[in-house]
Amino acid sequence: MLFKAYCTSLYSCSLWADYSIKSYNAIRVQYNNAFRAVMGLPRYCSASGMFAEARTDCFHTTMRKRATSLVSRVRASSNTVLAMISARLDCPYIRHCSSRHVPLPMPVRDY
Repeated sequence: MLFKAYCTSLYSCSLWADYSIKSYNAIRVQYNNAFRAVMGLPRYCSASGMFAEARTDCFHTTMRKRATSLVSRVRASSNTVLAMISARLDCPYIRHCSSRHVPLPMPVRDY
């Protein structure tokens, strides 16, 4: 409960568009370390395992949910400007969310 209340808010994280992969990973590492500290886990334990066992969203899942929530709210808005922007298939923010927060599918090979 403490971790979810204090560490998963990541205020305005869905707007983080101009970050480097290095800074994004640094925040992810701190997120994981904060969870380990709250749960009293050793530093070397598996991040995916500890989040799964605690039934808590990992950093990537939290970021995807925040980005998806923002896009959904913008698309559902009654504001005509927001509706126009969100309807565009070439919207830079939609492209950003798709490229940074959604895992890319594995390429299909033709043999």
